[in-house]
Amino acid sequence: MKFAVRAILFDLDGVLVDSTADVRRAWTEWAETKGLDPEAVVDAAHGRRTVETIALVAPDLDPVEEARMLEDAEVGNTAATRSMKGAKEILAALAPERWAIVTSGTRPLAEGRIRGAGLPFPEVLITAGDVDQGKPDPEGYLAAAQALGARPADCVVIEDTPAGIEATRRGGMAAIGVASTYPEAALAAADLVVPSLGALHFSSSEDGLLRIGT
Repeated sequence: MKFAVRAILFDLDGVLVDSTADVRRAWTEWAETKGLDPEAVVDAAHGRRTVETIALVAPDLDPVEEARMLEDAEVGNTAATRSMKGAKEILAALAPERWAIVTSGTRPLAEGRIRGAGLPFPEVLITAGDVDQGKPDPEGYLAAAQALGARPADCVVIEDTPAGIEATRRGGMAAIGVASTYPEAALAAADLVVPSLGALHFSSSEDGLLRIGT
């Protein structure tokens, strides 16, 4: 399958950067201090804002205060974060006004991971604090499309979580799933599922469209 679009919207963790070790460590330590199942908490955290994850797994706690403490710890712990194979080259080849990053993390955390992974910094970065509703609500992706001056139908989103794919679908955008965090079957709602970002080929054409395929 091939896509011809005016803008590409990337999720961050699991698509452009591999922060699995840092994320797992932070959530595991938090879960253990609260007497929760670390594996269940880590699984719930994928693709969601921290405050929403906490509200889901520990409804008796103050999600805002817990999220603040957890994210403070995460911001100072990005040592294991790495760029995904091909991410640097792909972003460097795209015009800055044609792509954006949409993440469920906070701005300080996202900026730390982008810089830590050595990726080009986006002109449009939508983070948890920029939206009222996180994924699977499409608000973040719709905000990114608007900031780039593109219609939702002219965008493709590259995601690695079911929540992110659902947000894409609800926003009326095409979706490419990257099976870095979840198995391909869990991303079946996407238009295309690939094993890694490096499996995709990007090019531009004379009609001004960006073309993506395998």
